[in-house]
Amino acid sequence: MSAPRPGAHDLLAAVVDAGSFVSWDEPIDRSGLSDGYLATLEAAAARSGTDESVVTGRASIRGHEVALVVGEFRFLGGSIGRAAAGRIVAAVRRATTERLPLVAATASGGTRMQEGTPAFMTMVDISAAVVAHKAAGLPYLVYLRHPTTGGVFASWGSLGHMTIAEPGALIGFLGPVVYETLNGAPFPSGVQVAENLVDKGIVDAVVPTDELADIAARALTLLSATTGGHARSPAAEDGAPVRRIAPFVSRPEPSEEEIARLWTAIETTRRGDRPGVRELLRYAADDVIPLNGTGYGESDKGVMLALASFGGRSCVLVGQDRRYQVSESMGPAALREARRGMRMATELGLPLVTVIDTPGADLSPRAEEGALAGEIARCISDMTALTVPSVSVLLGEGTGGGALALLPARRVVAAGNAWLSPLPPEGASAIVFKDTEHAPLLAARQRVGAPQMHQDGLVDVLVPEEPAAHVDPQAFARAIGAAVAAQVEAQL
Repeated sequence: MSAPRPGAHDLLAAVVDAGSFVSWDEPIDRSGLSDGYLATLEAAAARSGTDESVVTGRASIRGHEVALVVGEFRFLGGSIGRAAAGRIVAAVRRATTERLPLVAATASGGTRMQEGTPAFMTMVDISAAVVAHKAAGLPYLVYLRHPTTGGVFASWGSLGHMTIAEPGALIGFLGPVVYETLNGAPFPSGVQVAENLVDKGIVDAVVPTDELADIAARALTLLSATTGGHARSPAAEDGAPVRRIAPFVSRPEPSEEEIARLWTAIETTRRGDRPGVRELLRYAADDVIPLNGTGYGESDKGVMLALASFGGRSCVLVGQDRRYQVSESMGPAALREARRGMRMATELGLPLVTVIDTPGADLSPRAEEGALAGEIARCISDMTALTVPSVSVLLGEGTGGGALALLPARRVVAAGNAWLSPLPPEGASAIVFKDTEHAPLLAARQRVGAPQMHQDGLVDVLVPEEPAAHVDPQAFARAIGAAVAAQVEAQL
């Protein structure tokens, strides 16, 4: 029987200099939570010995002062809810202010399912804080521990200057349980393993915990020259807005009518005749010049890249094309093509418009080994650092990291039936209820719908669908186009 993996406090004891760790963690306000969720959190705290799924603070490693974010998997699978996210963001910002290198030791299954879409969106806030830290010329080192999957791996877990992993660690975009539930077969063995990711060039090295202090100290010695000053200071106001992460508050159980209404909206976005980015451009754009590929020998039809104009304003458009995602899932090349559009917008000083409409990114071994999670993380990073006006349009389906990759704009427009979820609702149900029958209930609890996101402050403009988009595609496209033009104009 293998030895248990070290928890957060075990890792700190093994890596930092004795007596040097100073916690930055403030007590968490649990008021406003339901009795059931509160009991779950209290049980997790008793089991893990921590009050949340992350521990943060300052310490020294072989004499090098660092800031630390350490995950605790025994606390609800290391899942990131809003309290944990707020703690991480505060630590990263403090590290930037105090000009400390940042070391993140992840161990997480991703977004906390009990908190749903609002928690999922915090991956953008964490990534934005990391981008600002790196922009200040400060080192960011990542240690991927067993397991690191989901939104954590597809955001701040893939943004390190140097990324190393625990031997034998499970590291991947999608957790094996969800994959097997959705596909009826286990994920191929040997793909989502640290050693394979090193072989594929996704991770720099595999390092045992007892050697972590030595390699971290060597890296910090080589990178120490970067911490003395930097010409560019982080300016969050240049990119996507930095939000204050509000504490999670339990809401009343959704009514049967609310559940049915949301599920009808989700099913409506999955219709084969629902208009997508092509109809938006056909009916609402003044002019369109399609572009193709990454420029580096790759092309993926799951994403459309174009120069376009709405309301007389030129822009670069990156849109997920539903036409090609039915038979061919969106892979890493699609996201690299999207990043080409982001670079082009920055270089030309043009607004960026992204259109989100995806049943989810490719969940194949090829996508995992092609750095799908890393490309999602880099899309989020690039969008949070944009200095040009940006508008994201949640047009229809919004599943997982593939949707989140194009969402962090300064302004977010959503169609009335659109939705955003950490996983397909059926996959989230598989995690929480061990079946897919509870998907409608869980989707409502997770507040995945555009109207709920608008109420929660995650969507800026809601474009009603009266009637549904497929009934009158032309009117729908023109309404979305007008909202895009107005939001671009407001930023100029």
